[in-house]
Amino acid sequence: MPDDVCRIDWSRFGLSEPEMLPVNGIDMAVWDSHTPSQCPPLVLCHGYPELAFSWRHQLTGLPKAGLRAIAPDLRGYGLTSAPDAIEAYDLATLTGDLAALLDAKGIERAVFCGHDWGGLIVWAMATRRPDRVAGVIGVNTPYTKRPPIDPIALYERRFGPDHYIIFFQKPGAMEAILEADIDKTFRFYMRRSTVSPVEFDARPQDKRNHAFQLALQSFGKTKAANPLLNPEEHAVYVDTFTRTGFRGGLNWYRNFTRNWLDSADIADLVLQPSLMIMAENDVVLPPSAADGMEKYVPNLDKVLIAGCGHWTQQEKPEETNQAIITWMKARFG
Repeated sequence: MPDDVCRIDWSRFGLSEPEMLPVNGIDMAVWDSHTPSQCPPLVLCHGYPELAFSWRHQLTGLPKAGLRAIAPDLRGYGLTSAPDAIEAYDLATLTGDLAALLDAKGIERAVFCGHDWGGLIVWAMATRRPDRVAGVIGVNTPYTKRPPIDPIALYERRFGPDHYIIFFQKPGAMEAILEADIDKTFRFYMRRSTVSPVEFDARPQDKRNHAFQLALQSFGKTKAANPLLNPEEHAVYVDTFTRTGFRGGLNWYRNFTRNWLDSADIADLVLQPSLMIMAENDVVLPPSAADGMEKYVPNLDKVLIAGCGHWTQQEKPEETNQAIITWMKARFG
């Protein structure tokens, strides 16, 4: 483990030191509760710009209900390796990392739970590596059918050239903005939602195009903070991303076209038991985005967490844990 990150005292958050495991050609940092359980282990996959640390409340809370929780820093994040090549972050590789993690742990199958970008990965596990997947939990991120055209073209057609995913395609551009003031970056990102999807959709088009790069640059001049994290939690993100930068996580976005091309022959069907946890006030991934999922995920349960924004497992940890525990016990207990 690099010396410059050993100063983070994980025990202050109820966490043990991570294991460093060689998987799929990289070294992966993994937190594992090692809880004996009759249910399959839960592999918790974070999103952008997050860390395994974003699951801290689940790593401490789920084991109390007899569930084994495993949370890795995914490829490009935190203590895990961050290869240089953009194509090293496609879905084939990211799902390969998770299959290799199970191999390293001696686990045949797990329930994969993912938030934000982690949600895309866990749904992809169900279709690309179904033999390793006992079940799927999407947190805010629904399963979506493969689009008929390149998703980058689709995003630009729907939201315009300033949409964050379009801007993220330019190597180095968003890195420069995010890394100019990392403390500010996480004060911008890690906030509680103050607007509902209905209120957000009523705004003019130029105010709802998700141009995060523009919003971040003007953040702090007129906007209230509504912080989600306490100072110690905030410092974990700032210290970690000061060391790593944001390139690894942004490279996930730079594989949308590659992933689309690579998935042409993969069936749009998830047969494993699945849970969709929706957050009432997430304006990026609103509950309505999960409408019609049942056509492609027939064995699906849904739970809505009221009064919650995008960062569900951090913003409403007790409600998130209860939704996971109740479903796991009903399906596998």
